[in-house]
Amino acid sequence: MRLVPKKNSRPIYLSKSDVVIKVLQNLSEGSLILDANDHPIYISDEVQSYGLLINQKLINQELSALIRVVRRTGASQRGKIEQAISTIGGQTRELTINIFSIPSDDENQDLIVILISDESEAQRVHEVRRDFVANISHELKTPIGALSLLSEAVLGAKDDQEAVTKFATRMQIEAKRLTDLVQEIIQLSRVQDSDPLNNPQILIASSIIKEALDQARTTADARRITLSFDSSVDGQILGDHEQLTMSVHNLIENAVNYSPENTRVSVTTSVQNNVLNIAVADQGIGIPEREHERIFERFYRVDPARSRETGGTGLGLSIVKHIINKHGGEINIWSVENVGSTFTIRLPLVAATDSGEGSK
Repeated sequence: MRLVPKKNSRPIYLSKSDVVIKVLQNLSEGSLILDANDHPIYISDEVQSYGLLINQKLINQELSALIRVVRRTGASQRGKIEQAISTIGGQTRELTINIFSIPSDDENQDLIVILISDESEAQRVHEVRRDFVANISHELKTPIGALSLLSEAVLGAKDDQEAVTKFATRMQIEAKRLTDLVQEIIQLSRVQDSDPLNNPQILIASSIIKEALDQARTTADARRITLSFDSSVDGQILGDHEQLTMSVHNLIENAVNYSPENTRVSVTTSVQNNVLNIAVADQGIGIPEREHERIFERFYRVDPARSRETGGTGLGLSIVKHIINKHGGEINIWSVENVGSTFTIRLPLVAATDSGEGSK
């Protein structure tokens, strides 16, 4: 392709692939360009995250079949394919595919362009955001309404110093509750909108756990709760350092808040079938079995009265579940009332072939 930018200047020559790549880089869809031998000459970050290629070779048979049709007929193809996600649970996602060829002077050198979008993920995000806004509207009303009523009470009792102190103390509690709620809403929003496996780091599990324990130590000391960590088993995991630390910290903080004084919260690790287990166990009040399925829902509280006492927002466990699912893992619970609870994060270990990359 010959481009002439202005009069009396030398012509600029661009290959067809260069032009196509420039266009694709400005599209919101994931994109992939294959040469005549089906070798990729351009892969967008989105396509990379879908896991369609291993060692620069397509592994999805449905996609390969559609590409063969385009090469044979020259007609573009649209459709949907299923692609397995690299998770412990073996989930799949439905991808919308648009494939077409770009003719070359030599028909044996035609390029294949593939546009890919994850509409199921887009629909899921839309539904999550819709429900999220509805839940936020409801949850914010409580502390805001309480602050409004308490401020009126302070004005009405301005000549009673004892009453003013009482109401002002309650206002501080509600203000902190509101601050914590807004902070966790921001955290959950960030987790839901990000994909930590787009640009992951190789992380040492013990380092993440130790950092999370340090963050929870002040709260634990105030409640006279001992924190312990058995680091005899370690491993490398792939993901976002901040998010994974947040998930472990939330579990530890939750265990501390729902445990009586002078008890222990312990963190242990184990490895089974190339999966790292991080277990956070407490000696707290426990969770009824009927509640196990719901405790990871946004704003759900097993014991609303205890949540108000501890300042719980009902978002901590939801944040943990979102983070772990985004990292291709899962979270399980074992709990017996008046005995305690154990939350176990399960994450895939980094394959031995990846261990040469940088770590944090």
